[in-house]
Amino acid sequence: MPPPNFLFLFLCKSFFLKSHSIQHKKIIIAIDGFSSTGKSTVAKQLAKTLGYVYVDTGAMYRAVTLYAMWKGFVGDSKFDKKALIDSLPSIDLKFKFNPQTKNADIYLNGKDVEKDIRHLEVARFVSPVAAISEVREKLVEQQQQMGAEKGIVMDGRDIGTVVFPNAELKIFMNASSKKRAMRRYKELLATHDEVTYEEVLENVRERDKIDTLREDSPLRKAEDAIEIDNSEMTEEDQFQMILQLAEDRIYGRV
Repeated sequence: MPPPNFLFLFLCKSFFLKSHSIQHKKIIIAIDGFSSTGKSTVAKQLAKTLGYVYVDTGAMYRAVTLYAMWKGFVGDSKFDKKALIDSLPSIDLKFKFNPQTKNADIYLNGKDVEKDIRHLEVARFVSPVAAISEVREKLVEQQQQMGAEKGIVMDGRDIGTVVFPNAELKIFMNASSKKRAMRRYKELLATHDEVTYEEVLENVRERDKIDTLREDSPLRKAEDAIEIDNSEMTEEDQFQMILQLAEDRIYGRV
């Protein structure tokens, strides 16, 4: 039988290791919400701070939309859903780390399209493309594979309801349509897109309508999600609030 001091130290070490592993568990953080609510911005900040992987699911749907535009499947007077569905096996999406921006850029069939997918022209068609069941099925499967080992922050429209219904932390972000349109308008001006505020506001409202009314995985707040209206919040205040919520779950405080 080991001496009492050795046994005491052994029990203390075992308790420490057990409690330490529980306190520092990896979790899945799902951030859903309307367009231009700053989901991606806060998700990136959160992932960097926690040392987690960040996945921008909106970029994935935008990339598929860009592919459809390149192929002529979608346009002002055309939307060939069948052609897009038939072409899904030919669409390869990957995220690669960009050492300059310190973020992950999305690649479409080997081409960096991170900047291309951010134009208003792509935003005009992304909601109808994202409403196609076969498109969602393909991307949801990829997203679930990305989060298999947890330690991930993912934002989108159906992360907490469809992709990861058992996520340890679910956030639903909202803001007035006018506030969101102004934010998006300023972003587009910074990239030299020639658009008007009225065009952006119309796009935001149209996307809201399509996202919430589509039959497959409509945008909705999960029952256990925490809703945050950031219409009058600063980015820093919003980040600190969500960081606190995440740490509470990572360290077992809730």
